[in-house]
Amino acid sequence: MAGPEQIGRVAAMDTDSGPRWLTEDEQRAWRTYLDVSKLLMHQLERDLQPFGLTLNDYEILVNLSECEDRRMRMSDLAGATLQSKSRLSHQITRMESAGLVRREHCDTDKRGLYAVLTAHGWRTMLDVSPHHVESVRRHFIDLLKPEALAALQQALTPVADHLRSRRDRR
Repeated sequence: MAGPEQIGRVAAMDTDSGPRWLTEDEQRAWRTYLDVSKLLMHQLERDLQPFGLTLNDYEILVNLSECEDRRMRMSDLAGATLQSKSRLSHQITRMESAGLVRREHCDTDKRGLYAVLTAHGWRTMLDVSPHHVESVRRHFIDLLKPEALAALQQALTPVADHLRSRRDRR
């Protein structure tokens, strides 16, 4: 019986009938990317736990902290964090309970809501962000030479652009 590697090699040679299987080099690159992505997100999440935050919480705090008046329409925040409106609503409810954010009604749109960073949320950002940046450095940035970082950014930009354009078509 042929294993997945053999099936992949055979199918990669015959592009007229069926999927274009990954070559061995492509498979290694893809699996390395998946491993790094999962392992890095897991580690960054672990490093936020002592602060009582998840990576999703932190991402929301960052987005709000970078906005004028530290507030953002919920629909825009859902788009920025790639969450469904329903999932974001649950997330914001948890963060409200922790005093990190609050919701405000939109004066110009009765159905619209804003997520607003509270003073406690802002202090939390100021306290946690140096630790998070150090975690990103320790587990990613400092492990790569500047040339490798530049090459990685250059290599991934077309993928990010492609995926953003597909997301915007929805």
